Amino acid sequence: MDFKTNVLLFSTSMLVVTSLVYGIKFFKRGNYLLGLEWLIVTFSGSNFLIFALAGIQGAYSISYFCDAFSRAFGIPIVTTLGLMAITHRFKPSLKVDAWLFATSFAGAVALVAVPSLAPFKPVFYVVMWTAFSFYLAYFAKRLFNAGEGGHAAGVIVVLILTQAIASIYDFYQIPGDTEHIVFYILAGLAWSSLCVELYYAYCALENAEQNAISRKLPTSRKAYV
Repeated sequence: MDFKTNVLLFSTSMLVVTSLVYGIKFFKRGNYLLGLEWLIVTFSGSNFLIFALAGIQGAYSISYFCDAFSRAFGIPIVTTLGLMAITHRFKPSLKVDAWLFATSFAGAVALVAVPSLAPFKPVFYVVMWTAFSFYLAYFAKRLFNAGEGGHAAGVIVVLILTQAIASIYDFYQIPGDTEHIVFYILAGLAWSSLCVELYYAYCALENAEQNAISRKLPTSRKAYV
């Protein structure tokens, strides 16, 4: 394998590892929306890795579907609702979580399987991701206001990186990158950064919010917390 292919395998492996590790961490924190979405990214990356190594077309098809799910619904909707556990105290039941994933998967199936939707998919993906970026900007503001300037900056960085990837995905080809290898390398690294930074930013804001609540409690009540 040539140098670019090796870097692609490294980038994809990084995505698989980071999404798996931090998906499990989100599960341990009780956030099943974020945990499951991160594991879907793991599954997608793993199948893309199998395709890159063995050329198995079925693995590529699975990765393609999971990618469509994450770009259209998993990140823009599921991840936003998962982060809202901190910003808006949104904590749905497991039944609501299951319903949300089921409807999102149905939407992804329609996007992939219905030919008449094909011309609209690129714009739809960008619009959905842009909406997510606006929420990330709000999330970064909340972090900054809570005294977590470092994580606020980190969220802004991953916002810029992933928005750039989403914006050029279907509309721009990197010069000389006829097989899109360079693009997939950059996409894998950008999404890996997203998986890692959002976990630590989530934890930082959660801790900051809990500390703020604790400081507001009367002294007589703090002894029992």
